[in-house]
Amino acid sequence: MTTPVGPDFIALQVRDLAASRKFYVDILGFEAAPQSPPGAVIFKTAPIPLALREPVRALPEAGPLGVGMVLWIACDDADALHDLIVTRGGAILSPLADGPFGRFFVAGDPDGYAITFHTVSRN
Repeated sequence: MTTPVGPDFIALQVRDLAASRKFYVDILGFEAAPQSPPGAVIFKTAPIPLALREPVRALPEAGPLGVGMVLWIACDDADALHDLIVTRGGAILSPLADGPFGRFFVAGDPDGYAITFHTVSRN
């Protein structure tokens, strides 16, 4: 019997790849990898790659995507990233707070994905 090991690659399907790429780079501060496959944008994230991609099947034309999914992204300073996203015009869905995984907040993207950013200490 084989068992799953764990997440190895995360790709969010988006309605408008160019607009989402611009948002993730300009507002959220991700850095795009120098090369990505056609129909996708891969970001320089570690330890698990994060990507945006064109849909593999039709998405709903309206309403948020990713309902029911919680995506946590580590960062060095949640407070500073929160302020940067606000300054750049991003939507904050849940304000800064302290939780079991440290300081965090939730931001929204153009497709309605809710992304939780949290401070991690790097040893």
